[in-house]
Amino acid sequence: MNKKTVLQSILALALSMAIISCGTSGSSGNSSVAKNQSEEDSLLNLVQYQTFQYFWEGAEPTSGLARERYHMDDIYPSHDKDIITSGGSGFGLMALVVGIERGFITREQGIERFEKITDFLERADKFHGVFPHWWDGTTGKVKAFSQKDDGGDLVETSFMAAGLLTVRQYLNKNVAREAKLAERIDAIWKGIEFDWHTKGENVLYWHWSPNYDWEMNFDVRGYNECLIMYVMAAASPTHSIDPAVYHEGWTNNGDITNDTTFYGLETVLNHYETNDSPVGPLFWAHYSYLGLNPNGLKDQYADYWKLNQNHAMIHYKYAVDNPSGFEGYGPNLWGLTSSYSMRGYAGHRPDRDLGVISPTAALSSFPYTPEESMAMLKHLYEDLDTLVGEYGPYDAFSLQEDWYLPRYLAIDQGPIPVMIENYRTGLIWKLFMSAPEVKAGLNKLGFTYE
Repeated sequence: MNKKTVLQSILALALSMAIISCGTSGSSGNSSVAKNQSEEDSLLNLVQYQTFQYFWEGAEPTSGLARERYHMDDIYPSHDKDIITSGGSGFGLMALVVGIERGFITREQGIERFEKITDFLERADKFHGVFPHWWDGTTGKVKAFSQKDDGGDLVETSFMAAGLLTVRQYLNKNVAREAKLAERIDAIWKGIEFDWHTKGENVLYWHWSPNYDWEMNFDVRGYNECLIMYVMAAASPTHSIDPAVYHEGWTNNGDITNDTTFYGLETVLNHYETNDSPVGPLFWAHYSYLGLNPNGLKDQYADYWKLNQNHAMIHYKYAVDNPSGFEGYGPNLWGLTSSYSMRGYAGHRPDRDLGVISPTAALSSFPYTPEESMAMLKHLYEDLDTLVGEYGPYDAFSLQEDWYLPRYLAIDQGPIPVMIENYRTGLIWKLFMSAPEVKAGLNKLGFTYE
């Protein structure tokens, strides 16, 4: 019996005991409600456990960090198993905190893993304190993501930095071992030169290379997944940016507010990458908000809860409408984001739909669309369980094309346990938002927040 089957059996036993208990007291109506709640809680526990395991059991052993991808259907290309991702590992740090709090591992085990990761980050290649997109996990040397992307990646670094601050806030400063670890994490965070990535201009640039300098020339302007980069840059106690970098760069002098209406809902901010893109892939509503709490988060440009909730609901309504008639789309099968596809890695969204559903899209939207996300979760585990493996739902599938791959991507698995935990307890939001630098950065940029 494999690990997935064992865990499902344990949870089924716990569920049956809960159902028996529910049936012995209270009215039949209350019993029915309690039974349904127990079933849903058990299912949430299961998917959190499985996706957490990607970052625990499935981690690259030398660094303790997340592999970029994990294939269960074939032998890895010679180097794939050693490639680790900085951004996906930042999500993984948050998932490890969830795992400790949910009892999947002990606190002692978690601290040991955090220490291993910190050891690696202290010695691994950095560029003005900025992490590359990929490392070789066995050596700590940069692994080029593309020809000229062989140096600092400020977006992926920001995802990692958010994870590091979450861990730092989680550590008990009254315990000597944890206090020392917090100091080491703090030194890594303070070494990130966010201001270097402005090139002296009022915008942040994504990449810098020791071999190609600024040749990739990617100035990051919203709206997309990169809000957290500007927040972290403003929050830096050592290499902070001026507010003009946010207002002139990220918001493009306010052009970011040129929104539209799609499926009867305001997009709130301008999602256009091209003129035919009314709404972006759903990871835009996840990556920046694993730690950054959108509840009550506002600035002069947007209400970020409304932005993200509308974004998720637009995807849901699109699937229910199903204008292309794709097999399976509907109230319990929805959500488009960047993932694997029949044509390789692709950015899925309503105007670029190949009939591919990516489970992370709906499952990581639990805080915004709890009923709609639960319907998707139940459908996956009750009706489409061949699309679920050891580390949770596989990355993507198409019922239309009768296609799926038993593969995982760190950046897709990571948001699932974290955002589900934010839905259940708000844990990661509370930790990240408790960092004094985060509050200072948000204040500096003109945000209000809870």
